[in-house]
Amino acid sequence: MEWHVTDAQALGIIDREFGSHIFSPAEYEIVRRVIYHTADYEYKSLIRFSESALQAGAAALAARTTIVVDVPMVQVGIAPYIQNTFANPVYCSMETLTRPQKEKTMAAWGIETLARRYPEAIFVIGQATTALTSIVELIEAEEIRPALVIASPAGFDGVDVVKERLNDSMVPHIRSAGRKGSAVVAVAIVNGLVDLAWQAYGQDSAMQT
Repeated sequence: MEWHVTDAQALGIIDREFGSHIFSPAEYEIVRRVIYHTADYEYKSLIRFSESALQAGAAALAARTTIVVDVPMVQVGIAPYIQNTFANPVYCSMETLTRPQKEKTMAAWGIETLARRYPEAIFVIGQATTALTSIVELIEAEEIRPALVIASPAGFDGVDVVKERLNDSMVPHIRSAGRKGSAVVAVAIVNGLVDLAWQAYGQDSAMQT
């Protein structure tokens, strides 16, 4: 990302105010991005990383693994970063043509369709709890094995429980714990991860194209 001077100033404020932590440098960069885009320091205690989540996600990006997102806001938010780096295909559940399904939301049915088509994709769920529930159920049924799941939907109706089920799945993931989250959080996580992955793999990736 090309930072403007005001961005650098804001990040400097975060660095001064962040306080002690146990994040690795890469994890800190992700959490710092989330706080920058939300102005909410509570995410310092809410963003959780499974073991090797960043390594798995960076490797998947470098391998140009398909990215599946739940809503257009996430797709639009990550598109410039993806297009200017690894150029992974990005598909949105809300734009997937599916047959009508009364029992499920459009996001849930669309993401199930895409998950079965791309079972080892990177899944980014920023808004639709129903989509996250569908992904977790497919993981638990061993129908899909995602390279990474990024999950940050907000909600009151069991979203915290679904996030804990994701944590128990042993699939590499980054999540916002509890009820809190948003599509903005998901976009910040993805874009931070893309920047980190490009630093690690970008030169080799560019040489292969």
